Amino acid sequence: MRMSEFIVREAISANLAAGQEEAVIREMIENLRLAGYFKSIESDDVVRAILKRELLSSTGIGDGVAIPHAKHASVDRLVGAVAISPAGVPFDSVDNDPVHVLVMLISPQERPSEHLRALEGVSRCLKDKKFVQSLRQAANPQQIWDLICSHGA
Repeated sequence: MRMSEFIVREAISANLAAGQEEAVIREMIENLRLAGYFKSIESDDVVRAILKRELLSSTGIGDGVAIPHAKHASVDRLVGAVAISPAGVPFDSVDNDPVHVLVMLISPQERPSEHLRALEGVSRCLKDKKFVQSLRQAANPQQIWDLICSHGA
């Protein structure tokens, strides 16, 4: 599954303000909420779902990348956000390095296979070091979107 099929263009951030894991997750959920994908009252519950998933094992997969994700009843289709942290964020990554590129996925609870296909696609794209470096160097959300589309992501 291609990232361009579920990333919400309006929820792309080229310069995360948050500097801690929970704050990053909240900022990314807020971007999705502002784009119309969550109601204010649902946002905290979605954040809790993602943090609960993080307790199982960190989604910081190494090389400056994290893929926070969860299934949640508030969405009727797979949605995602991308965020870049130029300074890096501690994210309990497998390599203990700060995370600079984050791709968040939220999928309906009743579609686990779609969730797994999206995770596979994102993981494959983010293993491409040149692609990740290009995302880190992007100056604005439009450049990030263009990279996602041109990469076939």
